[in-house]
Amino acid sequence: MDKDTATAHSFVLIDAGHPLAVAVVVNGGQVWLPADAVKAALGWELKPEGLCRGDVCVPVPASSPITTGDGIDLAGLAGLLRRPLALDLEERAAYLGAPAADRGAALASLDAPDFTLPDLEGRAHTLSEHRGKKVLLVAYASW
Repeated sequence: MDKDTATAHSFVLIDAGHPLAVAVVVNGGQVWLPADAVKAALGWELKPEGLCRGDVCVPVPASSPITTGDGIDLAGLAGLLRRPLALDLEERAAYLGAPAADRGAALASLDAPDFTLPDLEGRAHTLSEHRGKKVLLVAYASW
């Protein structure tokens, strides 16, 4: 992908585990979302007081290059909202992680998030089925 010219693309933006197809402009290795796509996909709207969702507004510094004629910079938006971003330009996909405050609250609760995985025989087991019991989870990765 030529990173020196602006090109329009269909992109998959995963937010809170939900994939959303959005039209974006890729320019200089950055992903720019039209303001209406940010509102439709993420619920945030650019207003004079900042980036707002409902009653909550996050000020956008005057020196911030988060907005241009191409729209709103996805990486800048993630940084402003203090959310981690995983971006793969070649695959035309991005994952917007949960805010640090939400992750911290989940860790502080000492409750593991619920998930379902198959055992060696292929039977699905959900963690919540074992609440109140001791559970040993062994994880392995080849990388």
